[in-house]
Amino acid sequence: MPIKQYTLEGSAIHSLDELYGRLVSGLSLSSDFGCNLDALWDVLSTDVEGPFEIIWKHAGASKKAMGGDFDRVKILLQDLEKERKDFKLKLEL
Repeated sequence: MPIKQYTLEGSAIHSLDELYGRLVSGLSLSSDFGCNLDALWDVLSTDVEGPFEIIWKHAGASKKAMGGDFDRVKILLQDLEKERKDFKLKLEL
C-alpha cells in the first residue's frame, strides 16, 4: 500500500491554530475537530487511515515562531510514531 504523504511548510506556520488549520484541510480531518492537542492525538491515532507520513519542512521556522507549542506538537507526533507503526514524522530544519 502506498504511503500517503502530507507536507507542512514550516515557514507558514506561526501558531497552533495555523497548524490545526493546515492539518484539518490536508488530512481531511472532521469539521468538528476540537483544535487542541488532545483532539489532535485522538484523530491522528484513530481517524486517519494509514500508512501516512507528515513531512514538516522548515520546521525550525515554526519552532522559532511557535516556541513551546512547537515542542509539544513535536512530542505528540513522536509519540504517535511509537503508537502507530504506519505513521512516520520527518522534521526538516
